[in-house]
Amino acid sequence: MAEEKGLNKPVKLKNELAELLGATELPRTEITKKLWEYIKTNKLQTKTENGKPENAGKFIVADAKLLPIFKNTKSESKSGKVTDLTNLQEGQTINMMQMAAIVGANIE
Repeated sequence: MAEEKGLNKPVKLKNELAELLGATELPRTEITKKLWEYIKTNKLQTKTENGKPENAGKFIVADAKLLPIFKNTKSESKSGKVTDLTNLQEGQTINMMQMAAIVGANIE
């Protein structure tokens, strides 16, 4: 079998993410898919920033399991935009556009 490359190549997950997803290595595509499954199953989406979970919308509510994963995130994009979630509190939200930064911050 050919070696997987790019987004399909398995990467090592940091502890908090590994605990939530029940795996130590997964491709980025699977990590994102499994995070979304968790978010949808637990109805953690909302249409308003820091709004109540309503299972739709572009904001994701940090519950007790997602919070430690989100809090690992402090990164700067190529355009210089900083994503710093280190002070996030349970019940606060992140924008779904920050998911790539979160996944990146939780793999080795």
